[in-house]
Amino acid sequence: MTEAAWTRPQQVIEALRRKWTSGQYLASAAQGQDFEPIGAPLKGPAAADVLHHYEQVLAWAQSWAPDRHPQLRIQTKTVGGRGGIPANPVPERVWVDTREHLWSLLGVAAEVELFHALHEQTVQRDPVLAQWMQDQPMKVLRNTGHWLRLVETTCWIRDHTTVELYLRQIDVPGVDTKFIENNKGILSELLDRSLPHDRIHIGAPRSDFAARYGFLRKPAYIRLRHLGSAPGPFSEFAVRATELTSKPAGIRTVFVLENEVTYLSLPPMPDAIAILGSGYAAALLRHLPWLADVDLHYWGDIDTHGFAILSQVRARFPHTRSLLMDTATLLAHQEHWGEERSQTLESPRHLSKAEAQLEQGLRDGTHRPHLRLEQERIPIRTIVRALEAVRNDDA
Repeated sequence: MTEAAWTRPQQVIEALRRKWTSGQYLASAAQGQDFEPIGAPLKGPAAADVLHHYEQVLAWAQSWAPDRHPQLRIQTKTVGGRGGIPANPVPERVWVDTREHLWSLLGVAAEVELFHALHEQTVQRDPVLAQWMQDQPMKVLRNTGHWLRLVETTCWIRDHTTVELYLRQIDVPGVDTKFIENNKGILSELLDRSLPHDRIHIGAPRSDFAARYGFLRKPAYIRLRHLGSAPGPFSEFAVRATELTSKPAGIRTVFVLENEVTYLSLPPMPDAIAILGSGYAAALLRHLPWLADVDLHYWGDIDTHGFAILSQVRARFPHTRSLLMDTATLLAHQEHWGEERSQTLESPRHLSKAEAQLEQGLRDGTHRPHLRLEQERIPIRTIVRALEAVRNDDA
């Protein structure tokens, strides 16, 4: 065996450190398990090495001298003693006999002491969280600077009904919405352990912290404008989607658009309103069941995302008609073609035959790879003609 293959003290320490980093050693201590001495075999010189490489063997053996590593117990074996080779004791195995020796060897005694102090304080607030700490000690050590705030936040949520509260209303010293956002991963783990099952909305993604733990979320707003005579003092307004439960008086036709400038510049049309979708039309419109009783038109960009949103809207309101989302419109405005950098992976299922063919052509690059026609690039005269056609159809 070559000298390079002989086990060095740092190699043993690094192997022990990897197990420390995994949490194995601290979890065992936190759970009150008895410590079993840790042994590590050493690859060392053979008898021939003593004869031919005595200086190197001596240096290697001295690297394991007890005074250099007082936390280790060195077990030796004898090599040589035959064929003129003198007998020499060399390290064969090393042992760590106590946890205190292990902590000292790895230089983690202060971290262990801090963990135990935090654990004792957590036991007083929530024994369930203290049990979690025993299973996940390294996560605790990664959050020691604000661990007690995490515990207090978890306990505050545990002790309060959250259905009428926003995250902003959590009243814990040193805790604000930024703290929640920056620590929602670890907080989710603590809350999943601490809260009763009926307080956790399993269907909500972990990324939506408010929804998962029953807090109020920022309300969705519907922005709309009257294209004809407004029945009140406002031609345009925004209202909480959940409060727009009935159809505005006198409305027969509704246009849903994604682009704000196009929404603002739509020409007049009696008994009609425009709703700004802003890319979230399907999510917004689900709050407006009265759309089932109006002539509903969706107008989005001619690209894969636009047809995906159209499909989502039509899934809820099957009578939805698309506006200016056809092959004729696309081909009539080649000078305004642009590029859809990233096509959606969604496969729209609620398109007409003509819409589906156009959508598939966009994916296939029938006219140009990654082709899109944004609605804001369509001339106003084309929009006027489209609205006149809608008005004549409704007449």
